[in-house]
Amino acid sequence: MEKTALKFLKIIGTWRNVADAARTTIRMPEGTKEPSPKWKKTMLLAEHSPIRKLVFSWKWINLPYWVSVHFVRHKFGIEHFVSTQRTDRTGTDRTGARQDAPVEHECFANAQAVMFISRRRLCSQASPETRAAWKLVVDEIGKTEPEVASACVPECVYRGFCPEFKSCGFVNTPAFAEAVKKYRAV
Repeated sequence: MEKTALKFLKIIGTWRNVADAARTTIRMPEGTKEPSPKWKKTMLLAEHSPIRKLVFSWKWINLPYWVSVHFVRHKFGIEHFVSTQRTDRTGTDRTGARQDAPVEHECFANAQAVMFISRRRLCSQASPETRAAWKLVVDEIGKTEPEVASACVPECVYRGFCPEFKSCGFVNTPAFAEAVKKYRAV
């Protein structure tokens, strides 16, 4: 099977849209100044509702079906469009299809959903294949929206402790302390 890849990443909305929505919530007129990186990171860490005006759209190619199933479990702030395996649409008998059969999986999600999905899918308890597919999205986001990418962390970094029944042990390392410090930096 070919390696999973991202076909595109588009950003819908701007930080100016986010800032203007934030200004609306406090009864202020729209602004003209571009928000600073510090303001962006503060808004993301606070998870104030205007961050939902920043939307990302992407498409995975050659994503194993079983990995796609992990992502479709996320349903708030995200929409999924997955290529079908239906026999009547593909002409191939679905009953014999392997769980690792490649699919195309297209999504759009707001910034808050992207951060939430990161908490689950960047965790060491997630499968390596799922982590790798999600990291493709976060890395691509980081090319144009570094503040958003810096807020995409595993659950333990977000909370400051591991909530899993069986911890991977990362929380007991100096790297964990550094990751928390970096995440919280504004």
